[in-house]
Amino acid sequence: HRTNHTGEKPYMCGECGYRTSTKGALSRHMRTHTGDKPYKCDQCDYSAAQRANLDKHIAAIHTGEKPYMCGECGYRTAEKSTLSIHMRTHTREKPYKCDQCDYSAAVKCNLDTHRTTHTGDKPYMCGKCGYRAAQRSTLSKHMRTHTGEKPFKCDQCDYSATQKSKLSVHMRTHTGEKPYKCGECGFRAALKSDLARHMRTHTGEKPYKCDQCDYSATQKSSVDIHKAAIHSGEKPYMCDECGYRAAQKCDLSKHMRTHTGEKPYKCDQCGYSAADLTNLATHMRTHTGEKPFMCGECGYRAAQRANLSRHMRTHKLQ
Repeated sequence: HRTNHTGEKPYMCGECGYRTSTKGALSRHMRTHTGDKPYKCDQCDYSAAQRANLDKHIAAIHTGEKPYMCGECGYRTAEKSTLSIHMRTHTREKPYKCDQCDYSAAVKCNLDTHRTTHTGDKPYMCGKCGYRAAQRSTLSKHMRTHTGEKPFKCDQCDYSATQKSKLSVHMRTHTGEKPYKCGECGFRAALKSDLARHMRTHTGEKPYKCDQCDYSATQKSSVDIHKAAIHSGEKPYMCDECGYRAAQKCDLSKHMRTHTGEKPYKCDQCGYSAADLTNLATHMRTHTGEKPFMCGECGYRAAQRANLSRHMRTHKLQ
């Protein structure tokens, strides 16, 4: 009991350095390494590393009884302690305080997880590759890189994902949701990374550098194209119609449309179609009013880079 006051943690895990104040807690922790689950359900194949988890399983699965009810929303649970935790979603109470920063949590396990940001403790280890994690859930996600398991399924197509967050991002392809908005021009994106790339049209930032010359670009793919076209000199993709050669397969595909007349990129607001995605993106600005290219001299804005270049000449003539 005194260790609760002194903070002393004399029991240490030889596998990962995890420390605890009681021998029993160390024994429970060791099961995260051994996979030992000594507590067996006598009604099914379920087993658990801790007795408390087995008790919860029996109450929730086999008895079906949920005598504890929330007076606010009707939520029911098999355990009084679970109801107490649930009530904090209504009261906003966060009784578990971090002693090293202002963080507080409604549930003790969330505080324990948070503390690893201070201690660096990563008690959960992958037996396949040695990867270590601060949380059991993080290790579970990692294990899917070995098993190939993709438990999160899209109910509108065949897509599946290893993580719920990835499925949420994918769902935007169906819903059309674009939660990330540019404060400069109103451009909206489905992905945070797409907004970050877009912002470079305003800032002029070009973080991707060529290691053979001074060329830099807003996107890595542009540097890859530059290297293939300028430095390697290789153009392995050839047009059978006219002998045109390209450094990349996608460039040849674009070129072939000059022969076929194909315009696969359709505007969903009018009858316009384009052979190139960049041309469609430029066209869409006639509908959105977006003008991402700005003059640093006078604040003039343009929908196209070429229009800004023409405008800049009016300053050179002055």
